[in-house]
Amino acid sequence: MKRWYVLQVYAGYEQAVKDDLVKRINGSDLIDQFGQVLVPSAKFKKVFQAVDEQSQQLFPGYVLIEMEMVPETENFATSSLRVMRFLGGKSPMALRQKEVDKMLSQIKGEVSVRSDVQEFTLGREVEIQDGPFAGFVGIINSVDQENERLTLMVSIFGRMTPVELGFNQVKR
Repeated sequence: MKRWYVLQVYAGYEQAVKDDLVKRINGSDLIDQFGQVLVPSAKFKKVFQAVDEQSQQLFPGYVLIEMEMVPETENFATSSLRVMRFLGGKSPMALRQKEVDKMLSQIKGEVSVRSDVQEFTLGREVEIQDGPFAGFVGIINSVDQENERLTLMVSIFGRMTPVELGFNQVKR
């Protein structure tokens, strides 16, 4: 039975390893024991940039491979250039189906992946980094996750004043 495994590869060579593996698999007699080879990446939406979406790797330095784990296929996969090992030590561990389904849905774009997830909690102090109030410290009064906006209470001339800022304008 084919299952998903994780190959650790040299960072930056994920696509080259994938291309090499696919080429070698298609030219071998072990083709029936292999399935897909994936470089897990997803589309990230960038805020305030001309480019709408940018593809970014979910797990740099790793390649997913669907295969039957037998000594021949294990040696075949690890003998590729720039492949270090399978995750799981001496006996590689297969990914759980739930993990694979989640990752495949991220790759297909069915699940949104945020590039810079930040948790903001009410009542917490944050430092303002950008704008006319840069250098001030404010207390989070409300959080609008959908629009990525915060309302902070900032002391200006001894009075607490509400200031609305974007997530990218504050530092936790």
